[in-house]
Amino acid sequence: MLLKPILRKLLKHPRSVAVVDDQRSFSHIAIAVAAAHVSREILKRTDRPRVGIMLPTGGGFPIALLACWMAGKVPVPLNYLLERDDMHHVFDDAGVDLLLTAGKLLDHVREHTSADAIPESLDLLTLETLSFKGVPPVWPLLRGAITGKGAGGKLRPDDPGVLLYTSGTSGKPKGVVLTHGNLHHNVTACIEHAGLNERTIFLGVLPQFHSFGLTVLTLVPLFMAARAVYTARFVPRRLVELMKEHKPSVFIAVPSMWNALLSVKSAGPGDFDSLRYGIAGGEKLPAAVRDRVQDRFGVKLMEGYGLTETSPVSNWSTHECYREGSVGCALPGVGNWILDEAGEPLPVGEEGEIGLSGPSIMQGYFNLPELTAQAMTRVTGPDGQEVRVFKTGDIGKIDADGFLFITGRKKEMLIVGGENVFPREIEEVLDAHPSVHASAVIGRQDDSRGEVPVAFVELCDDHPFDASEARTYCRKNLAPFKVPRDIHVVEKLPRNPTGKILRRALAEPERAQSPEASD
Repeated sequence: MLLKPILRKLLKHPRSVAVVDDQRSFSHIAIAVAAAHVSREILKRTDRPRVGIMLPTGGGFPIALLACWMAGKVPVPLNYLLERDDMHHVFDDAGVDLLLTAGKLLDHVREHTSADAIPESLDLLTLETLSFKGVPPVWPLLRGAITGKGAGGKLRPDDPGVLLYTSGTSGKPKGVVLTHGNLHHNVTACIEHAGLNERTIFLGVLPQFHSFGLTVLTLVPLFMAARAVYTARFVPRRLVELMKEHKPSVFIAVPSMWNALLSVKSAGPGDFDSLRYGIAGGEKLPAAVRDRVQDRFGVKLMEGYGLTETSPVSNWSTHECYREGSVGCALPGVGNWILDEAGEPLPVGEEGEIGLSGPSIMQGYFNLPELTAQAMTRVTGPDGQEVRVFKTGDIGKIDADGFLFITGRKKEMLIVGGENVFPREIEEVLDAHPSVHASAVIGRQDDSRGEVPVAFVELCDDHPFDASEARTYCRKNLAPFKVPRDIHVVEKLPRNPTGKILRRALAEPERAQSPEASD
């Protein structure tokens, strides 16, 4: 599916630059030849069907990914920020005995997680120690480019293309099986929907073990033989420098990253004028961040939506398909559904659980058939045909023009005095407060009201903060039962590797010890 067109493009444009990262640049032919070398080494070292990849964001990742496919293996990108027990679980669950990695990253993992975070039983292939000299193994390249076959034979649409592990919002990380067909559809749908081409320049900082970093920032540019500029760490000033130097057309980040870019005092509209798409995804885009970015940088942020289980992009706002507060229209071939508690479709404008259908929907959770069955449902479409629909757990609505709006997360919904309250609505108000850099809201059990909202705020530099004044501010913009009972100031809100705020990681301090507690 993807292997054949990608290798053909790499060989067709051999000398043009494919990747620029923190260490060096790679031509298209350099990516292809290196992948052939690595694929040969993979076949020497393992006969198992899956191979682990743990690499920093950069040119090494596409080399490793293509090498796995050329060797007929399923790549398993590893989150190097996982805790030791979760990391061991992923290795065991995926059944990998070979890990493609980098020496410096291994040292970092062992230092910041634990010395035995990487099991001793693993065969470690550090890419920087592999020799790429001499005549490259031509046959893997030609086999992939001409026939689309890996060493294991023809790569079919229903064959597993990648095994991605979610960050584990509850319990252990679970593997999501995305097929070659899933990935191919999502890549081609993104290109068609956004009008991308080989002249598009991507700037990427999202981890490539993350679904957006894998598909949109790695596979999409490879498929078009476009250029991707990567940096392994999110450093706001460094990102602005890369914007100036490389003039990217597309930059994708979570809203908290866009918010952090505002801290670069020297940055201005001229630094961002090359952007055709400044995209915010991964979590709800606060209106305050959207407005500040447009006022300061002249960038009209486009929201996108998707999940690992959907390969990942399902919706994407474009200049031609934009509505404020919406994540845009569905990509070609993707179906948006709003479902009631029984899993039945709701009419236009009504709020319910978001369902997604189409060729990008995962094959299932790895070795978890019951969990897969719980996540999927069958819906009768307008033509009377049954459609396989993935239940996202997000709450939203679709307007008469097909624009999707996200209003909350089903599992994070609070019930306050019998009323449904979504944290995002309260966070929107708090984020607009001049002293608040970012916020997160969770529920506290309450004898009289069932639950009450409690807020955590990360403050802007050089802004005084008074919790009582902030609650008064909330009362002007929210119904009384939605006003946070307490507001706690924290130095940093907990975030996942892409910068998304993790509400589940928040825990209230003892109320008697909280100077911000009110009432």
